[in-house]
Parts: sequence; C-alpha cells; structure tokens
Amino acid sequence: MNAPRVPLRLLLVGLAVLLAIPACTAEPAITPAGPTELPPEHTTAIPTAPDPAPIGVSTALMPTRLAADLTPGRALADPALLQPANLAYLGAFRLPLPAGSSSSSWEYSGQALAYFPAGDPAGAADGFPGSLFGTGNDQQLLVSEISIPAPVISKNLAELNTATTLQAFTDITGGLFNLASMDLPIADLAYLPPLNGSGAGRLHFVFGQHFQEFEPSHGWHSLDLSRLEAAGPWILDGYTNYVTSDYLFEIPADWSRTVLPGQRLATGRFREGIWGGCGPALFAYNPGDELNPPAAGAAITEVTPLLLYGAQEPGLPDILTAADRCLSDYQAADHWSGGAWLSASDKSAVVLLGTKALGNAWYGFANGVVWDYDCADHTPPTCPEVPAWPNENRGYWAQDYQAQLIFFSPADLAAVARGERQTWEIQPYATLILDETLFDPQINPGSYKRDLVGAIAFDREHGWLYLMELLADGSQPLIHVWAVTE
Repeated sequence: MNAPRVPLRLLLVGLAVLLAIPACTAEPAITPAGPTELPPEHTTAIPTAPDPAPIGVSTALMPTRLAADLTPGRALADPALLQPANLAYLGAFRLPLPAGSSSSSWEYSGQALAYFPAGDPAGAADGFPGSLFGTGNDQQLLVSEISIPAPVISKNLAELNTATTLQAFTDITGGLFNLASMDLPIADLAYLPPLNGSGAGRLHFVFGQHFQEFEPSHGWHSLDLSRLEAAGPWILDGYTNYVTSDYLFEIPADWSRTVLPGQRLATGRFREGIWGGCGPALFAYNPGDELNPPAAGAAITEVTPLLLYGAQEPGLPDILTAADRCLSDYQAADHWSGGAWLSASDKSAVVLLGTKALGNAWYGFANGVVWDYDCADHTPPTCPEVPAWPNENRGYWAQDYQAQLIFFSPADLAAVARGERQTWEIQPYATLILDETLFDPQINPGSYKRDLVGAIAFDREHGWLYLMELLADGSQPLIHVWAVTE
C-alpha cells in the first residue's frame, strides 16, 4: 500500500492548481474555498447573483454552447461514438411522496442512482422493466428501491406517472460511515452483475464528504435491503477522496475485458474549487469477487486513472501549471455530479453530468461579494461583511449555470489506460445542453437550489438513460428518461 500523502502536500497541490486557474479559464484567479455552511433545512442552497451585476463581476456572459461544439472533426466523423443526436427524450416521472412512518424521504435528494435489471419482476408491462436504487434526503443518504413507471412528456406535474416503493429507505452501510456527522455528504450507487455468473450481483456504493483526504469510501451491499450484508469500505490506493468519492458506474464487460481485465467499475469526483484538479476525475478499479471481498479498510490496488486534470495525488507538481492540462472551459464553480458508460449496438460514449458554471466565477457569496481567502491575515483585516440570508453561504459562484452532459470517447480512455496518452489530454468531444427538458432550468436568487441535476443511471439492455433533476417537484427531484439509439 502506498503511504498516504500528508495534508501539507495536499495544500501544495491546491496552491499549484490555483496558480493554473487563470491560464485554464481566462478568468480572474480564484482563491481556495473554506467550509461552506448551509442552512439547517438542507444543503442545496445556491442562489445566483441578482441584477444588477454584483460587485466585481462582469456583465458579459459566456456564449451558450451548442451541442457537439467541442467536437474535433475526427470525433464528429467517428462512427463508433454516440452523439447528442443519439439521445431521444422520452419524458419524466415522479418519485414517491413522503410516507409518515418512513425513516427518510426523497426530499432534497438526487445524489445517487443505480439501475437494477432484475428489479420489480411483477411490475407493469409498460416497456420499462427493472428498478432503480437511489439515496434519499441528502443529510441521511439512506437507500430505497423504486419501480420505473412509463415516462411522460409534459411540463405539468399532475400528468406524470409516479414510481412506487419496492424497498423502504435503509442505511446500507450498517454504521460503516457516520452519515449524521459527515460534512456535506455525497454518495452514488451502481449495480454490478455477479462475477463469472456466480452469485447475485451487488449494489456497490461510494460515500464521501466535503473535506476529506485519504479515507475508505467504496464498498457494496446485497440487493436485499431488509438485512444488513455489506462489505468495505475500501480506499483507492494512492488517490485522495477529492478525486475518487462521488460518481460510480459500471464499465461494459467487453471494454473491461479487453483493456483493463478485472476493473469493472468506474468512479470519480469533481470537487469544486482547487481540491481535485481542474476537471472531473475518473478511475477504473477492481472491486474484487463478491464471494471473497477485500477486508474492511483495505486499499484497492488495481486502480487506473482515466481522467485526471492537473492531477491531485499522486503525481504532482510540474503538470499543474500548463494551460492545456485543464478541462475545456473549466470553472472552479462547476459541479460534475454523475456519470454513465452509454452503449447502443457498436456505438458508445462515456458521459458526465453536471451543472456547468458560465461567465465569470468568484469565491465568496452568491450576491457577488468576493471573499479574499487571506483577508483575515491583513492588517487591519479586509474581510467583507457577510451578507444576510439567503446569500450568507460562502463558496464558489458564477454568473450563470447550465445543465450539461459532456461526452468522452472510450477509445481515448483506452489510450490513457494503455499509457499512450496522458490523463489530462482527453477532452469532451460533444456537449448536450439539457435546460430545455428541465422543469426548472434556473438557479434563482433567494432559492435553495444549488445544482440543476444530480445522478444518472443507464439500462444497457434497453438503452434507457435515467437522470435526476433536483428540486423540480417541490423539494423532490424528478427523473427524466432518454432513449439511447444507434
């Protein structure tokens, strides 16, 4: 097992990325984040800057990007790549309403989603078989299983079908994590079929939080939530939680078998600010045999970085200062929150879902007040007055936001896995803007909506992509559905 890096070195990483930000974004330098304390009700509060333009923020917005405008000519012509045009919108459905006796609910949720092919075998024959596992309230992150009703294309909530509960909310970690004490917890889920056809398959999980360095984060639970049967947690050897502990999804068996045998799951994280490099990270890893899992606290050594911009750990320092080692249009206020490996016949794409920051970004408060991270060290201190609610939450902000799916080439990721390309060289070849399909595609001043979208899950057999829009049904998410076609 590699020796963990000390926190001081982690701070040096952040400083190096900080120095790189102007070259990556052509925006003013953004200072490191301090803890963001959110209102007690929940943790999704991010109102945007109101009009007129806030202090220190330009009124010029970044032009809205069109789908596929990041695509090099090679990618546009590559018949093996799925394009945004291969996604056909099918509509949305609602999540179950809170039950009085339930230990949790879908309110303020949307962190995690996983598709289970054999779920809900007695469900309606509506063309959408299987079930979905997801986490509820973002302060509890308990797991529930729901049915999948037929989606409906309508912006009228009353016309949408509603999922039913198949398994009630449960703490699948059995105390492996103290979820109640975690600072802004994050999570995701992924179903993985049994290895070599033996066993039942497992519901894999990852749990993380706002500030953490080297802590066990990944594991699995049985598909039966009524009895505790968990393994883990494990840590991805040599890499910090700032780049590993958020989204989680299955790698197609043929790609894994050909490129990285045994590494059947993909995981990663984009930590806003400087803590995780200057773009979303992605790793392939081997979770082991479900019949003989790694011991609790073990380090998973079969780990391969596929995307790592400006590199966090390990690696360091010289690669952090070049402008060409950031994600295209990187902003410290971006939020990449979910991922899936899509396929349709002989076409494929790896997609990451997120709320993209547009225009100028700053560290401070939602109303545009900029906070100098070193302001308290000045003589006299130069820290601005903290604004009144609802703008008192300190963090990274931007002038505008947009819900996006960004597309990566599996062939490019294979080249990284083989050592033929560097992790920071891979850029998205296409972008799908989702705002037109969302019920509430705005982050409004005074609202509690921090992000537009959350988690995604993919039914590979039928080609259905499930995507969670946050706070679209009152305090609950909606699930949107796309058909992924050839």
